[in-house]
Amino acid sequence: MRVVHLNCGAASHVGLVRSANQDAYLASSPVFVVADGMGGHQGGEVASAIVVEEFARLVADGFDATDGIGAVARVLAIAQERIAKHVVEQQADGTGYYAGTTVAAALLCADQEGPKWLLANLGDSRIYKVHQGRFEQVSVDHSVVQELVESGTIDAAAAATHPERHVITRALSAAGRTDPDYFLLPLASAERLLICSDGVSGMVDGDTLGALIREVPDPRDAAEAVVAAALRGGGEDNATAIVVDVVGWSESDSQARRSEPVSLEEKLGALP
Repeated sequence: MRVVHLNCGAASHVGLVRSANQDAYLASSPVFVVADGMGGHQGGEVASAIVVEEFARLVADGFDATDGIGAVARVLAIAQERIAKHVVEQQADGTGYYAGTTVAAALLCADQEGPKWLLANLGDSRIYKVHQGRFEQVSVDHSVVQELVESGTIDAAAAATHPERHVITRALSAAGRTDPDYFLLPLASAERLLICSDGVSGMVDGDTLGALIREVPDPRDAAEAVVAAALRGGGEDNATAIVVDVVGWSESDSQARRSEPVSLEEKLGALP
């Protein structure tokens, strides 16, 4: 059986404007997730945490690698049910309350051809890939400005400064459209993935982001560099990034390498 070797790093920061970090993330091979929460009174923080908790449960319980879409759909359905229950509880006193979150996820899956990346996105958190030195966005934003771009009403340059650039058309919440887009990629076509919240993509232009992801070799350092760039760009939102490298694959568990993030001391060889 093929064993895929991954190396990953993650970083998150509240930013320079927000008082709380409503982003949540999971970087636990073979599942990597960024969730950007939305809603006042801790609503977004609760929603994003629920998503990450349910994907963490998927890692702990295991899943059929040949049915990745089914696994993601079930996780999102459970998370949505929990979010809806939470909203009802908070609305019991008659006050308005909202809790929702974006979801951008990458799962290591497989089919008859071999190991694949299953990517899923809901909202405007993004997934990028690097292949043969080329950096490109895979996910498509579920947002008002993306729809305007696709209709030809505005161009990409205008979208970057549009007043409704943060208005999304899909999210995981108690109500509304919650169906994600899915992308299936051969591992060989995506040697490195970047999963990030819009606090990164909205603060760092594509050329700068691409340069960082291509030029910083260690995924932990790359994730930290991306978040630092978002802060330099203004830090107007929570900023979260996960970088995942496909190191290679072997035919047996005995050859598997450690793929989880390690401490700086361990990375530098200070620990046995």
